[in-house]
Amino acid sequence: MPEPDLITLWSADARTRHIDPKTIYAYGWSLKQLENFFRGRKVSLSSAKEEDIVAYIEECRQRGLTTRTIRGRMAALSSLYEYMIYWKMKKGNPIQDIRKRYLKPYKTDSEEHTHKLISIDDMARLINSEMDIRNKAMLIVLAKTGVRRGELLSMEVQDINWQNQSIILKPKKKRSNRTVFFDDEAAYILRRWLEIREQRKPTDPSLWISTWGKRIDKGSIVHVIEKAALQCGLHDPASPKMEDHFSAHCGRHWFTTHLLRAGMRREYVAWLRGDTIKEAVDIYFHIDPADVRRSYLAHVPQLGI
Repeated sequence: MPEPDLITLWSADARTRHIDPKTIYAYGWSLKQLENFFRGRKVSLSSAKEEDIVAYIEECRQRGLTTRTIRGRMAALSSLYEYMIYWKMKKGNPIQDIRKRYLKPYKTDSEEHTHKLISIDDMARLINSEMDIRNKAMLIVLAKTGVRRGELLSMEVQDINWQNQSIILKPKKKRSNRTVFFDDEAAYILRRWLEIREQRKPTDPSLWISTWGKRIDKGSIVHVIEKAALQCGLHDPASPKMEDHFSAHCGRHWFTTHLLRAGMRREYVAWLRGDTIKEAVDIYFHIDPADVRRSYLAHVPQLGI
């Protein structure tokens, strides 16, 4: 009897469990990669043994994939095995032991920072190369505020406070502080974009709208970032290595790293990022936003824009 389509069965079960569709898609893609590899060893997803899984890990390393990426693929396989165990199709799940032995993270691991980090000059080149004023504004806001992609997407015009050049972000589960600041360089580009935005007769309060006056979606932001980075040689979509890709999170990584390198206090950087400082909660909650703003303006990289 042929083996059932386990990936399809797992996906249907995951939807019933109300797992995030993005996770279902990512895990499904990873399981397809594993399935193709195992097929070459003449085994299936359900019949693969520990040595087959370890062989896949070794093959991933030979292709230059990071430990983080491989752990993600093992998480997908583990989820499939847990589904099979629940429905009595499999007895045990070896992934935890395999991860512990072969994918244990070490502090000296060179993959501690896998997101691409570009220089201040490269960020200036990236933003200056963008001719569309809306796209230029999105790029500079990402760089100067360190916000996440979803936080950028949810910004509205009314969230901008021009008096102290700040933006109040929408409430998010991952973010504590909701205030971020921007400097004169970002203010100049933002004002230019708002002039163009008004000409489009917007019907949506969103800061980022399309030519037709409607709020743009997540895919549009991804396209803008990757297209600009590709043109500057900062993004390689064909590479399996995360550090060869430029995404919105790279802007957050750039913001954090260069503020720290410039000498900004760590707790101020964490406050701007919206992090919780577990080691010094009393300090964190007594931070004066005005002090953070002064420090931010003294340390934020200038891009010559």
